[in-house]
Amino acid sequence: MKKFLGFALILVLSIALAACGNDNKDNQDEKAADNAEGNTTLKVGASNTPHAVILEEAKPLLKEKGIDLEIVPFQDYVLPNKTLAEGELDANYFQHIPYLESQIAKNGYDFVNAGGIHIEPIAIYSKKYKSLSELPKGATLIMSSSVADHGRALSLLEENGLITLKEGIDKTKATVEDIVENKRDIKFEAKYEAALLPEIYANGEGDAVLINSNYAIDAGLNPVEDSIAIEGSKSPYVNVIAVNKKDENNEAIKTLVEVLRSKEIQDFITKEFKGAVVPVSE
Repeated sequence: MKKFLGFALILVLSIALAACGNDNKDNQDEKAADNAEGNTTLKVGASNTPHAVILEEAKPLLKEKGIDLEIVPFQDYVLPNKTLAEGELDANYFQHIPYLESQIAKNGYDFVNAGGIHIEPIAIYSKKYKSLSELPKGATLIMSSSVADHGRALSLLEENGLITLKEGIDKTKATVEDIVENKRDIKFEAKYEAALLPEIYANGEGDAVLINSNYAIDAGLNPVEDSIAIEGSKSPYVNVIAVNKKDENNEAIKTLVEVLRSKEIQDFITKEFKGAVVPVSE
């Protein structure tokens, strides 16, 4: 009797193991079928807003083209490039062209711009004043420690007649040292991470605060309605898809850029962000 029970137990275990083996084989067959269909997984690093929101909208369109998009969210401006350089991402989508160029020069990244997608007009906010013209003599403007953003702030102040920059300079690379006339004797404070600026504004610090639109939107601010001055839509600060140079001609990356520039996604950007994010097509 004991021998019979032992034999029966062995038989049951054998059947169970065979079933598991078949399940594993089925899974492997399914993955093989997916690969045979040309499915590709793209891992893209992105800021939460608006980049990850836009990518999420693009997922179904990419799926139709055989691309499974995996979005990796980041809260800062350092790790997305570091992670891309380490090969843990296929691309990132969070930075504008001047910042990308500055990071390549500073860190020696072998990156290229795979295509521009949108502009996030940077804006100045104030709890104390309703326009730049109201800023008093000696007012303090708080901006991020990222030098790549300083030219944007200075250009915005110049457009509104508060300062004058040196003639002939590349204004995307302008610094406070390039100011030749400062009619209001504006003081510049640039020691904070960009992600902290919405909180600094909420606390009423300084007289005005320059905030990147992605952080402003993430904090519940509307750059068009809540700011006292906003960058024009012809800004050179286009947000791009960045990739390692070896992937410059990767077909999946080209498809990603194509989808993000499609009418469906451009219409989504316009409707969703109401002017706080402006789509581009080149």
